[in-house]
Amino acid sequence: MYQKISRISLSKFSLFDDFRKKTILKTMSRSKLLIIGFVWPEPNSSAAGGRMMQLIELFLKRKFDIVYASPANFSEHAEDLEALGIRQEQIEVNTSVFDEFLNEEQPTHVLFDRFMMEEQFGWRVAEHCPEAIRILDTEDLHFLRKGRQQAYKEKKAFKKEFLYSDTAKREIASILRSDMSLIISKAEIELLVDEFKVSRRLLLYVPFLLKPIKDEHIRELPTFEDRQNFISIGNFLHAPNWDKTLFLKEEIWPLIKIAIPEAELHVYGAYTSQKVEQLHNPKQGFLIKGRAPNAIECIKNARVLLGPVRFGAGLKGKFIDSMKAGTPSITTTIGAEGLCGDLPWCGEIANSAEEIARQAINLYTMPKRWKIAQRNGFQIINKRFQYKVHSANFFKRLTKLNTNLEGHRQQNFIGQILMHHTTQSTKYMSLWIESKNKTSSKESI
Repeated sequence: MYQKISRISLSKFSLFDDFRKKTILKTMSRSKLLIIGFVWPEPNSSAAGGRMMQLIELFLKRKFDIVYASPANFSEHAEDLEALGIRQEQIEVNTSVFDEFLNEEQPTHVLFDRFMMEEQFGWRVAEHCPEAIRILDTEDLHFLRKGRQQAYKEKKAFKKEFLYSDTAKREIASILRSDMSLIISKAEIELLVDEFKVSRRLLLYVPFLLKPIKDEHIRELPTFEDRQNFISIGNFLHAPNWDKTLFLKEEIWPLIKIAIPEAELHVYGAYTSQKVEQLHNPKQGFLIKGRAPNAIECIKNARVLLGPVRFGAGLKGKFIDSMKAGTPSITTTIGAEGLCGDLPWCGEIANSAEEIARQAINLYTMPKRWKIAQRNGFQIINKRFQYKVHSANFFKRLTKLNTNLEGHRQQNFIGQILMHHTTQSTKYMSLWIESKNKTSSKESI
């Protein structure tokens, strides 16, 4: 589809109207993707970083020119995008310099990494690159995660009333303004469609994109007998992971330690802070290990992964890694959400500290049960997260947008209304901030 075509060759289509000429150029010339990232991707630090690299790989395989831009500070742990042929640009918010950047780049596609980036930069893209396809990658539904967190803090059962927040208004408005939103979990798609009446035409299910696990990989994994200890893993900047670690330390691990006194729990995660390191206690076998040099290599030497997530949304990358490593896991209903579908879980699902500990002890000490759980994990990956299937669906939808973007937007009139009003309000607020910053800068001289 994306073949080079010279503008001169279009002369023989002189009878074509301008719209059809633009469509031909758009669908047959080399496409340029601008990614506006919330952060610089760190695939070894978080599932979000791994997810972004999977999306980047999709576009690289289709020969897109890619520019990755972010207002975040560079990180020493970020992926070297330049090595992949991707140009990196640091951008600023609330400045017309970004408008100049857009006019120079003229991307055919723009991918916003989380709704906050669409809020900040989406109106500028719509104004300066109106024909660019605007894609939102939600990562997870932030309003769902925060609603569950709020219910947990208030010690209340989660009800739909916790969903109707200012964050929900902002995030759903961003989805409606976008031409396509990538949703990582089917559970989240059903929530958007059933509860908030978002059209399925605006949503596309794109989970983690994985290669199948083959028999030769399985044979190379350590056996039940070769493994020992428990493991927990997760970026500590992410609130659900910090809460999960406290839950393990205070309520779950003491119960497991009584039953299996020789066992240790190795807790890995990027961005440990003093409050995390204070939990380190060798006498209790509770060991804070910090950043994992290679998540799967660390996980595959453990016998059981503990991931008792009490709130959150999206798909939890730690369980994907545990399935790849052949390490069964114990998690909660929320932790398993969207991952296994109708297939059996790769371990056990429990929600109370007592039941989580009981299931963890059983899984750790019963080889037959452990091997069944391990096979379940391989089956989940091979049946639900295949790269070929989901990448084909993605580019099928993208091709449809390429050929009928105007018609697609006409059918999303609510989105047009939101874009109109957002452009007006956000534009003038941003211009005011820019003007204020310039004034402050002059006064400081």
